[in-house]
Amino acid sequence: MMMKKSLFVLVTLICLGAPVFAAGSQQNAAGGSRPLEFSMYYSDNATLPFRNDWLTIRKIQEMYNVKVNWEIIPIADYSTKVSVALNSGNAPDVILYQYVTGENASLAMNGAIVPISDYASWTPNFNARVAEFGLQEDVNLLKLKDGKLYGLPQLYDKPFYDGGLILREDLLAKYRLPAPRTYDDLYQILKAYKADNPASYPLTILAGPRVHYRMTQPAWGISLHANGAGGSRVLSWDYNRKTFFAGAISDQYRDYMRFWHKLYAEGLLDPEMVDPINGDVWTRKMATGAAIASYAYYDQIGGVAAAAALPGFKLNMYPALAGPAGAHHQQKSKTGFSIIFPIGLTKKPNFERIVRAVDAMFFSTEAALLWNYGVEGETYTKQGNTIKFADSIVNSPDGIYKTLQLRYGCGADTLQYVWVNAEQMIKYDENYADINARVAAMNNVIQAIPPMPKFEDITAERATSLMGVLFDAFVVWDNAFLTGTKNIETDWAAYVAEMRQKGIDEYLSLYNNNL
Repeated sequence: MMMKKSLFVLVTLICLGAPVFAAGSQQNAAGGSRPLEFSMYYSDNATLPFRNDWLTIRKIQEMYNVKVNWEIIPIADYSTKVSVALNSGNAPDVILYQYVTGENASLAMNGAIVPISDYASWTPNFNARVAEFGLQEDVNLLKLKDGKLYGLPQLYDKPFYDGGLILREDLLAKYRLPAPRTYDDLYQILKAYKADNPASYPLTILAGPRVHYRMTQPAWGISLHANGAGGSRVLSWDYNRKTFFAGAISDQYRDYMRFWHKLYAEGLLDPEMVDPINGDVWTRKMATGAAIASYAYYDQIGGVAAAAALPGFKLNMYPALAGPAGAHHQQKSKTGFSIIFPIGLTKKPNFERIVRAVDAMFFSTEAALLWNYGVEGETYTKQGNTIKFADSIVNSPDGIYKTLQLRYGCGADTLQYVWVNAEQMIKYDENYADINARVAAMNNVIQAIPPMPKFEDITAERATSLMGVLFDAFVVWDNAFLTGTKNIETDWAAYVAEMRQKGIDEYLSLYNNNL
């Protein structure tokens, strides 16, 4: 669905505040007239490929008098690359897009990552945002067993519903079906389309199973796989009992795989879902009718609509569907991915200057404005307390949000570390705001990310070792259950036995005993 051009030409600028630094202090943050040079890892996503000429990238370096040597790493390889770098001691100065959990927690406790809370006076902008949003308790939950914080996390004033079920709304009228409210409703819609279009696979996925799983599993009461909430990958959180359980071998997971295997077996689910599907392929599937539904993000609707030539084509995003555990969606916290500093940085003469520069680049009010909206005079202009986006952005078929991302690097999850819900809403259309309002009126759709265990270094190493072995086995069985090469009924006992043999019970105990 394309953005309504008339409504958001003029939008209210909310919560921008005054710049943290006085004029000229950017130079001081970087430490002199010559640019401060340092290296940084960046996780690259095919749906939003990094561009060194993005306006945000050029301007942020100019604002803070720095020269960043970016190392762009595909997201599929990012965790491995970071792990190798931290273990070998051959890491860059700064690493973006990290959780300090699992192996990273173990590495932190063993001295591979800077305990940034030891240098709190060097991160005044981060500290100010934490206080402004009232997030000190949320940040404290990220501290490890030694009581120290090992990264500067993204900060949200409140979570928002940015992605979910994207579905061809025009087909609901054609088949005289109501908007889906449950997964059974979705099943009926997909069946109706398949009957008319036997060659289609009505439900496709974006990027890989991780996106689909993290948005759908909570409705079954679980959160597993690479992007599972809590980072354990094979455990899940019981929100009533406030304890972890072995989600990968639970009845909830078994029921979940029964449902999705049924769709796979009936040709309703894209068989290519077990491998990453890049953004262009995903767009083509949705735009041509090869698929009519997907779990994805609202800002991608405009691009699909622009590529579609089907009569009456209309996409929309829907509030979370109800499953056996209720209408729940991807868990979110008021903190997100962290910026971490490998320990090798402490041995460099520019250690303090780099930390201060990074703090300013991502957490100062003026930097937050840049990462969110771009540059005044280029992407927007001010009119009193309001801003007007450039006509080329407002009139783009991709919509304001996606256009700002693709053309300018604004709103990129890897780069934006201060998120204000109201400021995000004004980049979308009236429909998106309405969807978020409906989700907010539902009961606890977006649950909090579970607490992290406070491991000692030796315990963290053991947990990391177990996770690697368990997750490798889980992925193999998960794909097999989905595709039917293993039978969820007759092979279940063998699967559970293997997971127990590989230590899932010990792994569960480590998590629960160290909360």
